[in-house]
Amino acid sequence: MADSPYGLIATFDRPADLYHAAEKVRDAGYRHWDCITPFPVHGLDKAMGLRRSIVPRLSLIGGITGFCTGMSLIWFADAYANRLVVGGKPFFSPLFAFPVSYELTILFTAFATIIGMFVLNGLPMHYHPVLKYEKIGRGMDDTFFIVIEARDPRFNLTNTRALLEKAGGKEIKELEA
Repeated sequence: MADSPYGLIATFDRPADLYHAAEKVRDAGYRHWDCITPFPVHGLDKAMGLRRSIVPRLSLIGGITGFCTGMSLIWFADAYANRLVVGGKPFFSPLFAFPVSYELTILFTAFATIIGMFVLNGLPMHYHPVLKYEKIGRGMDDTFFIVIEARDPRFNLTNTRALLEKAGGKEIKELEA
């Protein structure tokens, strides 16, 4: 095996086994680990101790920024740069700026959501050591995995392997970096 391993991977047959194993890994205090499942497992985020994502907050900030940009753009164009009285209408009215603001709200929300998701997930990721594992393809079919990374402060090859065995993990393998 490699001099500096990426971590350990354990196989689980059923979602319930993975769920309970995730609780045990969480309770053991590991921070750099993940579950690989072929489909979403209800409650797995809670079992892993994951907090709610900040992507919705980024979307809200993007939407507010887009709305303010739209209103500011129309104000600048109508009330500041081109002060023309057309049909007795005021120089600036939020009612007339609403269509542009609405469109920019949607556009900025979409950009903030996509960019936030990419940054938070570390995408694009062209290589991941887990992909070297010969059975990782079964993670898209009928098998569940837990991967504990070696960079975790609590990672110790012997103790982590014992934890995964105690949690019901099968075929515990060391991953190359």
